[in-house]
Amino acid sequence: MTSLADLRKSYERAELHEGASHADPLQQFGLWLADAIAAHVPEPNAMTVATVGSDLRPSTRVVLIKGYDAQGITWFTNYESRKGHELAGNPFAALQFHWVELERVVRIEGVVQKVSDAESDTYFHSRPLDSRIGAWASPQSQVIETRTVLVTNAAKYAAKFLLQPPRPPHWGGYRLQPTRWEFWQGRKSRLHDRLCYTPQTDGQWLRQRLAP
Repeated sequence: MTSLADLRKSYERAELHEGASHADPLQQFGLWLADAIAAHVPEPNAMTVATVGSDLRPSTRVVLIKGYDAQGITWFTNYESRKGHELAGNPFAALQFHWVELERVVRIEGVVQKVSDAESDTYFHSRPLDSRIGAWASPQSQVIETRTVLVTNAAKYAAKFLLQPPRPPHWGGYRLQPTRWEFWQGRKSRLHDRLCYTPQTDGQWLRQRLAP
């Protein structure tokens, strides 16, 4: 059996230099996300969302990004889930994308707000029917006895709504407005490239290199 302490990899795929990176972190993120999609990495849109509860204990989970622009990073979920309750009490959160095959990580910190009802409605009705029924069927993060609860709920709501389930009032979007970005590119000898972006009072971003 291989020892975990002996597992290591030399990162030699690419470099990240200040002169070759975009001055706007959102634009840099768009370039890297496009690279991940073009490289056919598994689920390039998957990101880890970290929140902190009222007990000051952090928790993480993986969700899928559904949009990004100057307003922030958007995803959709159940507002009554654990993350929903934690964001209601503490709107500060962190996101992380890890594209293993490209030896890249993007970390984003910021403040989270719910998107408008209209935006949530538009996205909800674009989802496959099974996913729309699933939003009603799953009491996300709550304890259930068996999977039968989910199957039974799905059948109940499918019969009730047929082909036109409305958006549940407890389901919708969140948007994180970034206050800090970090781009990490793996490099040989663990001398990785890390570029951090923080906002300035003039609306521009300060780009700084961090030691690995």
